[in-house]
Amino acid sequence: MAKYIGNPDNIHDTPACTGILLTNLGTPDAPTSAAVRRYLAEFLSDPRVIELAKPLWWLILHGIILRTRPRRSAEAYSKVWTDDGSPLLHIARQQTALIAQSMTERASGPIHVELGMRYGNPSLASALAKLRQVNAQRLLVLPLYPQYSATTTASTFDAIAAELKTWRCLPELRMINHYHDHPGYITALVESIRDHWVEHGKPEKLLFSFHGLPKHYFLAGDPYYCECQKTARLVAEQLGLEAASWFVSFQSRLGLQEWLKPYTDKQLKEWGRSGISNVQIICPGFSADCLETLEEVKLQNRGFFLEAGGKEFSYIPALNDQGMHIHALSDIITQHCQGWPEFADTYDEQMIKDELLKTRARAQAQGAGH
Repeated sequence: MAKYIGNPDNIHDTPACTGILLTNLGTPDAPTSAAVRRYLAEFLSDPRVIELAKPLWWLILHGIILRTRPRRSAEAYSKVWTDDGSPLLHIARQQTALIAQSMTERASGPIHVELGMRYGNPSLASALAKLRQVNAQRLLVLPLYPQYSATTTASTFDAIAAELKTWRCLPELRMINHYHDHPGYITALVESIRDHWVEHGKPEKLLFSFHGLPKHYFLAGDPYYCECQKTARLVAEQLGLEAASWFVSFQSRLGLQEWLKPYTDKQLKEWGRSGISNVQIICPGFSADCLETLEEVKLQNRGFFLEAGGKEFSYIPALNDQGMHIHALSDIITQHCQGWPEFADTYDEQMIKDELLKTRARAQAQGAGH
């Protein structure tokens, strides 16, 4: 017989609340080969990420990748690791705290915000357990991936669904699939670019670099490529950029198969060789700076461009915990929570507590333990 997780302490006299679950990809626990190996084993074992026959991929993953890649990746992580640990996790915690503050101010009833990573720690299971303990009977999930992909957003849904399969009492569930064209998100990107221009001036070329995806995922119907293009187009339109002054590319490819093109590194080399002297690059698909932005783009790709003949290269940081970003994410959450009691003008905390006490008394009179 299946065993389901219950929460009997919250049956009769604990007020229900809305739980907000923020999620991101995740990070190793430390910049070491062992920690990176554990992280990569979990990440690359996800069938949403690698769509190959499981036996074949198991041999490749355990026979080749996990024997060679962890050491190189650990060296890369060590270049961006800080006193606060992983940049992605540190920034995500800051985002969580700021969004929790913002949503508490916006809501009329109790709100709890937790952070869970798809891979690594803090896990989705641990974040969901915290929300279960505070009696979150309504659950909104916001994966911090502006552009939808089966490899990210859908994978997050898979993991959450698998965890909820073990719960006896399920919360009402809503999930935000994407926000690639949300006005607040677009405006936050536009203003971050303008702020960068105040200090560094306008470049000859502005490159929008998004995380790559195998091309056959796109051909199979993944909307990621189209959403990346729309994000870049909307930002360029608000900035009033001419068509020739901005470009979209894709980074962080793995393996020998064809990925979405053009590739970021090759595009920068081509520009350097062709006489383009000044390039700025932004990564709108990353809600927080991480290995792929700080080490791959800011360091590696800078080197590729300068070595090819370019003169000036600057990276525009991710939106991170910027005020406009937090405001945009809070707007998105608020929009998707409409209709729930904690966002109603008529929410009466004392009346709810009184009704719960009456419910508990009736339950005890009928022999219930709580």
